[in-house]
Amino acid sequence: MFSRIINSIEETIICLLLASMTLLVFFEVLMRFGFGTGVMWAQELTLHLSAWMVLFGVSYGIKVGAHIGVDALVKILPPLARKIIGAVAICACLFYTGLFGKGAWVYLEKMHKIGIELDDMPIPKWIAHSILLIGMILIAIRLAMLLWGVFTGKNEGFTLADEAKESMHLAEETKAAAQGGDSA
Repeated sequence: MFSRIINSIEETIICLLLASMTLLVFFEVLMRFGFGTGVMWAQELTLHLSAWMVLFGVSYGIKVGAHIGVDALVKILPPLARKIIGAVAICACLFYTGLFGKGAWVYLEKMHKIGIELDDMPIPKWIAHSILLIGMILIAIRLAMLLWGVFTGKNEGFTLADEAKESMHLAEETKAAAQGGDSA
C-alpha cells in the first residue's frame, strides 16, 4: 500500500514536471522567436523544474531498475555473495543519502534564515531548493525498500539496466527483420 502510494505520487509529479517544462520551453521559444520578446523567469523556472525532475527520477529509477551499473563481477558470484554485496552497496548508498540529506537540511535552514529569493521570481530560495532534502528522503525510502527486499529474499541487490543484453536483443530483432524482408 505504502509503495503504491509513493509510486503514484512520483509518477504523477514526474509527468507534471515534464509537461510543465515542455510547455514552458515551447512558450518561451514561441515568444522569443515569434514575437521578439520573452519571459524573464522562464529559464530559471525551467532549471528548477528539471532539478526537481532529476531527483524524483533518481528515486523512481531505483524502483524500476533503470540505473546503469557495472555488475559483471557480481553476476558470477554465488547467490549469497550477491546478496551480501548488494546489501553492502545499498547501505553505502543509504549512508551517502544520509550525508547529502544532512547537508541539504543545513543549507535549507540557512537559506530560510537569510530569506534570499530566487533571481527572477519572488519565491524563497529554500522552497525552490527543498527538492534536495525531499529527493534524498525519497531516495532513502526506495533504498530502504530495496534493502528490505534483499533481507526478505525478493532481491539480490540493485536491479540494474543491462544495456549490453538490450543491445544484443535489438541487434537480433533488426537482423531477423532484415532477413524477413529479404525473403519477401
